[in-house]
Amino acid sequence: MPLPLLATVDELKDYLQQTLPLAPGPAQLALRLASAAIRRHTKQTISFVAADEFMIMGGEQVLKLPQRPVVVDGDNPLTVVEIVDGTGLEIPALEGRDFLRYGAELHRGEALPTSRLMGWPRRRPTGIWADRVRGTYSHGYQEIPDEIVGIALDLAAASMSNPRRIRSESSGAVSVTYTVETFGTGSLTSDHRDMLRDFKRTAFSVRQT
Repeated sequence: MPLPLLATVDELKDYLQQTLPLAPGPAQLALRLASAAIRRHTKQTISFVAADEFMIMGGEQVLKLPQRPVVVDGDNPLTVVEIVDGTGLEIPALEGRDFLRYGAELHRGEALPTSRLMGWPRRRPTGIWADRVRGTYSHGYQEIPDEIVGIALDLAAASMSNPRRIRSESSGAVSVTYTVETFGTGSLTSDHRDMLRDFKRTAFSVRQT
């Protein structure tokens, strides 16, 4: 199922200060390209996704879920199952008993001889996760942050105002010169990237199987 746009056509109309209705086809396309550019750069869905499945390599004390923010409440449970390679053994892990959660990070505890917080195998000095870990979790924003909405609108507006990506054009005595930012349809500027830094997942934030 396609992810929703990160801004709406009505918001784009207000952003462009346009009194007449926008053509829905071009406006939707511009917003779709803008949303894709933001998600590609951040490696995040950003929109809220419920009960998403994951499979991640373990073997370490900290397990990092790939999408943020992680949403855990009565309607959105976090389920975690450890898979011990070579045995077929699957063991559910419970938050508060087997691990502690800090945002999108699931932490094993320190060595306690009689506790599942030790992880696998028990003889190791500190708790670690099993070889592989799978589960389900909900993540993303129920309401898209204003910074994301603004960047999506900025990219879409550039696409709408200069779809042919030309440097300048004239009609009679009127000449218009476009800024460099309007050249790349769906392209992020350095300012956009700076604003997205806090939302971006780095290459070292998660190890997928």
